[in-house]
Formats: sequence, C-alpha cells, structure tokens
Amino acid sequence: MKLSAHVILGIESSCDDTAAAIVSYEKGNSKILSSVVVNQNTLHEKYGGVVPEIAARAHAERVDTVVKEALAGAKVSLLDINLIGVTAGPGLIGGVVAGVMCAKGLAYGANLPLVGVNHLAGHALTPRLIGNLEYPYLILLASGGHCQFLIVVSANKFLRLGGTIDDAPGEAFDKTARLLGLEQPGGPSIEREAINGDSKRFDFPRPLLNRTDCDMSFSGLKTAVSRSLEDLDKQQGGLYERDVKDFSAGFQAAISDVLVGKSKRAIIEARKRSSDLKTFAIVGGVAANEQIRQNLSSVCSDLEVNFIAPPLELCTDNAAMIAYAAGELYDLGQEDDYSLSPRSRWPLDEKKPPMLGGGKRGAKA
Repeated sequence: MKLSAHVILGIESSCDDTAAAIVSYEKGNSKILSSVVVNQNTLHEKYGGVVPEIAARAHAERVDTVVKEALAGAKVSLLDINLIGVTAGPGLIGGVVAGVMCAKGLAYGANLPLVGVNHLAGHALTPRLIGNLEYPYLILLASGGHCQFLIVVSANKFLRLGGTIDDAPGEAFDKTARLLGLEQPGGPSIEREAINGDSKRFDFPRPLLNRTDCDMSFSGLKTAVSRSLEDLDKQQGGLYERDVKDFSAGFQAAISDVLVGKSKRAIIEARKRSSDLKTFAIVGGVAANEQIRQNLSSVCSDLEVNFIAPPLELCTDNAAMIAYAAGELYDLGQEDDYSLSPRSRWPLDEKKPPMLGGGKRGAKA
C-alpha cells in the first residue's frame, strides 16, 4: 500500500528524550501536526551524564503519556492513524525496548502497520521532511554519539564517506562542559559561554585536518582542553569566569574548524561519486550550534552547493523525523511484524567496516 497524505504516529526513545509526534505524510509536502518531547535532564544532572537504567525506567513510565499528548495536540485519535513508526535502534537498549514495546502494543490493538526506523536514518531524512529535497544529497550527521559523512541515496541506502574514529563531537562537548563545571547537555552550555569568549587565547589542536580523507578525531582535542585546564589551575589556583568563556570559545572554534575542513573534502568526494549532488545538510544535535551552522553555510556558498540546517527543534532527538522516515520506508515496501527486535547498534552503511569497532551486538558505526 502506498501512503499519500496519510497520518503517521512516530515514537522515539533511543537516549534520554521520550518523544511522540503526529505527521501528515506526503512526499514534498509533509506537515508536523504535533511533536512532544519530554527530556530527563533533572533525572541525570547529579550524575554528570545519562544513566541507562534511569533512562530506561523513565521511558517506560512516560512513553504512553507522550503518545496521548501527541494525539491530543494533533486533534486526532488512534482511529485516524494509518501507520506507526518507532525507533528500533541504535541507542540505549532499555529505552529502545520501551518504545518498541509501546509501538507493538498500539499497532496490535489498532490493527495498524508497523515500521521500525533506524534513529540515524530519521536524522538523515529530516531535510526531506522540511522541504522538497531530491535524492541524492550529502549530510554531516553530528550528535552526541555519532559523527559521519553520508551520501543519502534513498530512505534505505546510505554511503559513508568518513566519520569519527573516536569521540563524537557532541560527546566531546559534554565532556568538556563537565571539565568546565557547566551544566549538561554540554553543547548549549559551551555555546552560551563562547559568545563573549576569546577563541584565540588557547591554542587547541585541529586533529586530522592534514589528512586528505573524510575521517575525524575529537579525543585529542578533549585531552588538550583537559591538560590546559590543569596547567591554568596550577598557575592561578582555579578558574575564573573569563577563563571558562575563553576555553569554551576556543574549544567550539576547534570543533567548528574540523567540521568545516572535513566537510569541504566530503563535498568534493561526494561530487566525484555523484555528479548530480547539489545539497549538503548538517543534521543531529550538533547542528543546533549557530557558529557551526554559519561556518558550514559559508563553505557551501563558496563551493556552490545548497546548504540545509533543520530548525533547532528538529536537530535534537524528536519523533517527527521517525514518523516521516517510517512513511518513506513503508512506501519502499518495509513493514515489520511483532518480532521487530530493538538494536543497540545499527550502522546506516552496513557494507562499510565499523569505524569504532564491533562486538556481540554488531558494528557501532
């Protein structure tokens, strides 16, 4: 069955945001009817990061509530829904299980088709949710757990050009924020402090920029920040407000320079592989950073490539992107049954060797 302007319920619970959304799906003209996201910041703040067991319990307690709120916000009932899409991975397995089990129950009770969506594919397809964008296009997917360049060939076909060989940029933002005594999540905190900081005061490295490939590294940058902080603490016996602002500005500039430099190479490489590629997009949580958005926009202008950055509310985890992706996948013939299994690891380009290693649960990225 082909979907045309049908109504889709999306459910997302892969990390620490419990989300549900209703999307009126039609290629090139989809509309978000409602989007509810409930974060868990207060549950994890004293631990300095997301605790998987706490996150899983919170998802299980909240997922049915956010679904009800999304339905109410869209002024529809479950009887008006034509399809259910749910994040089936990758992510913290307890949270993914909560979302998948809820989706299965709703699909069974309402006799609706079910589509399990790769969370990363949801981010990758967000540019098509917000506009009439044709395939193929290039994305930089940059978030707390992932960073990779992908040519998006279709809703279920992705070609990875490169990515991080260690930390993701969002993870580096979080860890650096903790070192600076800033609240989590680290990205927004560092961005706020960096506004009035001196980005040139500290000479932080730009790892792998001298290499001609599309791979990135952020672990060394994080270590350099840590050592600089220790040295400054020894010199003056602590950190002052100006120091925090300057560290934040310098760190953000270093991340931006790496992403910009590698994006240039990725665009050039993508054009070699696909001559009709006209668009570059940044997606994922790091796409919410205004300096990074502006710098990448300038790069695309120089290379005469269209640039897309989603609205801020669609950069971070949300269920609207999952609902839209489910619609595209269903159009391609995907429909899952009640044996749909949650996955903690699920790379988009499964033909490429994992960049971050693998194990019993499969490739990480």
